[in-house]
Amino acid sequence: MDRRAFLKTSAILSTAAALPKLSFAQSAFDPRPTDKWRTFEVTTRVEIVFPEGTTRVWLPVPSVDSGYQKTIDNAWSGNTTNATIVHDGKYGAGMLYAEWPTAEKNPVIELYSRFATRDRAVDFARPGSVEKLTPEQRVFYTEPTEHMPTDGIVRKTAQDITRGAKSDYDKAKAIYEWIVDNTYRDPKTRGCGTGDIKAMLETGNLGGKCADLNALYVGLARAVGLPARDVYGVRVAKSRFGYRSLGAGTANITRAQHCRAEVYLAGFGWVPVDPADVRKVVLEEKAQPTSVGAGGEAETLRRVGDELARLQHRERFCAAQLERRQAHFLHVSAGRDRAGAPGQPRPGQLQVRDDGEGTDRLNGPVILSPAR
Repeated sequence: MDRRAFLKTSAILSTAAALPKLSFAQSAFDPRPTDKWRTFEVTTRVEIVFPEGTTRVWLPVPSVDSGYQKTIDNAWSGNTTNATIVHDGKYGAGMLYAEWPTAEKNPVIELYSRFATRDRAVDFARPGSVEKLTPEQRVFYTEPTEHMPTDGIVRKTAQDITRGAKSDYDKAKAIYEWIVDNTYRDPKTRGCGTGDIKAMLETGNLGGKCADLNALYVGLARAVGLPARDVYGVRVAKSRFGYRSLGAGTANITRAQHCRAEVYLAGFGWVPVDPADVRKVVLEEKAQPTSVGAGGEAETLRRVGDELARLQHRERFCAAQLERRQAHFLHVSAGRDRAGAPGQPRPGQLQVRDDGEGTDRLNGPVILSPAR
């Protein structure tokens, strides 16, 4: 199919993040939310090596739209004659499904997704009129999942953390700070992690990556009645404030996957929360605070977290907060090889192009369909 034959689909949740001024940051922190849109194109190329039998591929497409992210279009090219957009029935995640017959020995497909993002700010001093969750949505975003139970040790931990909290805001803040203070980023964790929060709490091994630490936030929040959810995606732009850990370093974003959390607060709607990235910055940025200080490591982390507050929604949840630019997709398998294991796309084939600012290429409203 010609690339001009665009596939209509839903969209991604992308974000623009700004960091407060740190002693080791590259630029002064001066967050100024703007209505200007910035457009990107992500190209995903998959070549299945050693195909055997019928080859099937599911490629993530933008699956969340919002007031700060819009899908423009999706298109594909390749040597398949059978490709279509499909959606997960429960979460609404969009995928390009493609299929090749046994006779095709070199299945190849490229997916082109264009979308736009703009900065987003949450001012906790000025609650406003936001769309309320329906009773069904509230149940959906507080119920347990296989890896995120809300009873047993998860509930007990959440209740201990939030003891004395008088409002949902206080609970959300307390859980955030507890995760920043008590977890760590483990660079040896495979991929983004598995998010098995019960195992983390039972073993006391609170290390992991974004899918672990932010899933822990979601599970603990749900356990005390706060609607919360995971959102999976990929970083598509550099940090405007010089943090290599928090942006896409090059146009090749094959390894830039990330997930974060969101919590629903009355008067503010869905608020992004990302304690995992605090731990990522602490581990990966070369220049670190040189002294722990009188309060010990926990106090130092609080100080670093405070400096990252606007990014990390911590006032640790403070007034003017901006998010990272991040296009949100699901991670999916790319077919199977001769041994029956998931076939892998060739490395270095996920590319992003930044088309700059503009609004003439935008279309359509946004439908929010996060992964859980």
